[in-house]
Amino acid sequence: MTELVAAIDCGTNTVKLLVTGPGGERVREMRMVRLGEGVDRTGRLSDEALARTFAALDEYAALLHAHGVPPQRVRFCATSASRDAANADVFTAGVRERLGVQPEVVTGAEEAALAYGGAVAHLRAAPAYPVLVVDVGGGSTELVLGGPDGPTVAHSMDIGSVRLHERHLHGDPPTPAEVAAVLADVDRALDGCPVDPAAAATVVGVAGTVTTLAAGVLGLAAYDRAAIDQAVLTTADVQDLVDRLVAMPRAARLALPWLHPGRADVIDAGGLILGRVLERSGATSLVVSESDILDGIAASLQG
Repeated sequence: MTELVAAIDCGTNTVKLLVTGPGGERVREMRMVRLGEGVDRTGRLSDEALARTFAALDEYAALLHAHGVPPQRVRFCATSASRDAANADVFTAGVRERLGVQPEVVTGAEEAALAYGGAVAHLRAAPAYPVLVVDVGGGSTELVLGGPDGPTVAHSMDIGSVRLHERHLHGDPPTPAEVAAVLADVDRALDGCPVDPAAAATVVGVAGTVTTLAAGVLGLAAYDRAAIDQAVLTTADVQDLVDRLVAMPRAARLALPWLHPGRADVIDAGGLILGRVLERSGATSLVVSESDILDGIAASLQG
């Protein structure tokens, strides 16, 4: 039997695949499928969103077959969008049909723990603890505070880039009142969050919103995973970029060479969430990790 394992993370905005094993990773892929499009408003996964997601999973099924990874060595974790949807059974059946695996709709707490494990285990420089891992997703944002032995407190907040963009940011660019409405939602979520960002000695950001903003702060000519991973950004630079992105119309964002077109409309809300977390943390810098929940899922299969 192959020693390779495959981790799949299906979130609100993206579906990602990691195939890894002895000798390191073989495949790391991401597709922008916007599975959670409209879920905050309708409570259901749309037919169009399901079709986009299933098309991506058909591609992933072919990759798994090409690398000889059997279903028993695959773990498929579904996060915020499928937790919230009334028709999640359609999604579940489609995943089973294509991959032969049962998707796990992980709890917010488990999602947070997997993200922490994936991020901290792959830091090249030993961090000062406690470490706060921030994962800004499309439908939810995870905050995880922990030490060298793992998380000590974690929480998943129902605020994410897609959710808050769809809820509030209708202008192009958004109006000050719309931005204020996003920040009010973020502040409410943080006020009720058991994870205190100010308790962190090191802040580590993972996943697409953070890595995309890192590409912008670094001024990359194109998205470059190697350049982004382990980058240390000043919070002032991050906040400055967020302010500039929020003020831009979508067409101007689409012209940015480092920004994936599928994030151009929602990077404003995602940036506002990250900015507020950094502000509350009091941190002067942010460590960016390209290792995230995917790496945590893979580690759970290898352990």
